[in-house]
Amino acid sequence: MPKKTTTPADGPAARTGHGADARQAYGAPALEKGLDVLELLAGMSRGVTQSEIAQLLGRSLQEVYRVVMVLERRGYIQRRPGDDGLFLSSRLHDLSNRYPPLRRMLDIALPIMNTASVDAYQAMHVAVLDHLDIRVVAQVDSPAPLGFRLRVGTQNPAAATASGRVLIAFQRPAIKDWAFREIERTTSETAARALEQRIEAIRRRGYEMIAGEGLQGITDVSFPILDAEGHAVAVLTMPYLPPARERVSFEHACRALFEAARTVTQAFGGVLPAPNFPLAPIREKRPPARPT
Repeated sequence: MPKKTTTPADGPAARTGHGADARQAYGAPALEKGLDVLELLAGMSRGVTQSEIAQLLGRSLQEVYRVVMVLERRGYIQRRPGDDGLFLSSRLHDLSNRYPPLRRMLDIALPIMNTASVDAYQAMHVAVLDHLDIRVVAQVDSPAPLGFRLRVGTQNPAAATASGRVLIAFQRPAIKDWAFREIERTTSETAARALEQRIEAIRRRGYEMIAGEGLQGITDVSFPILDAEGHAVAVLTMPYLPPARERVSFEHACRALFEAARTVTQAFGGVLPAPNFPLAPIREKRPPARPT
């Protein structure tokens, strides 16, 4: 009798179901414990001991001990000298920057941002969408003696930032619909509807501008960085801080920001349509003119 050839359909996955159900059948308890520890420490502002980790995760100290030892040996978690508390190291951040698409984007964007920052005389940063948050992945300082900036790694709710609303506006329809559904679960119907309308206005205009949202005196201006399909892979934002003596006009700074976003977009095979200048804020007033 010929030997039967086993195909994927004959294997264990077929006997336990397909898709997500099949994947659920294959657990990796030690890996899941390790991920639980990393996710827990990512949300802690202080070091925590092994016993605290076990208590917070609802696991025994014995379950946590080996996982913590491996994570510490591999450099994902650390202890401060003279302290038993554990906290995340920068290794996860380092790994994320080695991820090829992100690394490529940063290699392209940073030189362009540096040039645009000098031209605009303002700080700029690049952010990406992280679930329903934005995360700053690159930043350049203003050449001015005083300026405002967001640190690399900063995380904020997408719906509450210019960067986040632009990122949502230019996502694929399925992702945008998912984001809207998630937002509707956490806010009132009126607020959710107003936010959706604002995001649609951003998509039509091609940018976001808002004054005083995060800090009084700062006007955030954001343009998307688009791929070849017209979807946002990142967003370029300028937190405009008007100087006491205007060296570069607000309009010129906005043009420099747009040109930088368009240049990076072109490197990804995308096209960023030019808006009408001077930019019109969606809701807020432009910064007042400063005497020269």
